[in-house]
Amino acid sequence: MERHFDDELQKLNTNLMKIAALTETAVHKSMEALKQLNSELAEEIIRDDKVVDDLENQIEEEIIDLLALFQPMARDLRFITTAMSFTMQVERMADLTVNISQRVLEIVEQKLGHVKPLIDLPALGDTAKWMIKSTIDAFVNRDEALAKEVILKDVEANQLRTAIMNELVYDYMVKDGACSPRAVPLLLVARDLERICDLAKAIAQDTIYLVNAKVVRHHPERLQNGDGESK
Repeated sequence: MERHFDDELQKLNTNLMKIAALTETAVHKSMEALKQLNSELAEEIIRDDKVVDDLENQIEEEIIDLLALFQPMARDLRFITTAMSFTMQVERMADLTVNISQRVLEIVEQKLGHVKPLIDLPALGDTAKWMIKSTIDAFVNRDEALAKEVILKDVEANQLRTAIMNELVYDYMVKDGACSPRAVPLLLVARDLERICDLAKAIAQDTIYLVNAKVVRHHPERLQNGDGESK
């Protein structure tokens, strides 16, 4: 029975890495689609989201079976419950890449073009990609220090999002209302990228809980005073 439980845990872990890899790729592709205004790539991302959705359902079934059949305790239970949260956050990231891809199709179909050269938006995309990769690495390797870096990096993501939105609204939309149809899709992309960063941060917070059972969500002071460190 114990060996079967270990095999099922390994299967779960493998599927977690699969859904994480699919989502990380989708984020990268969505930014490329935006920069290049590549409608074919955007449509590919939207189609591939079904694979992520199906894998999420499979992982949820595996988690339910593990909880019902084996009644895990302590660290194993923390991993399984954290895996459920991990899967939900990653799947939501994938949904947000679909949103970005839909904005790309909107820009292409309406022949809007970009209202301005893309500088800060790709920077926010790079921040999102770093946070995703790092939060996955932190989860896989139980790396509490890296998880903390991801959490603190979210401040930079928020600042970039605010700078992008302020520029689009005050430098373009307010000064020239005719810019609005081209500016709004970029505003929505900035919002979606910042949400992806928030989800990466949530996974990092869960990782700290997985490592040492310390809850840092809603308690940022614990990142500074060492209360979240392993004992």
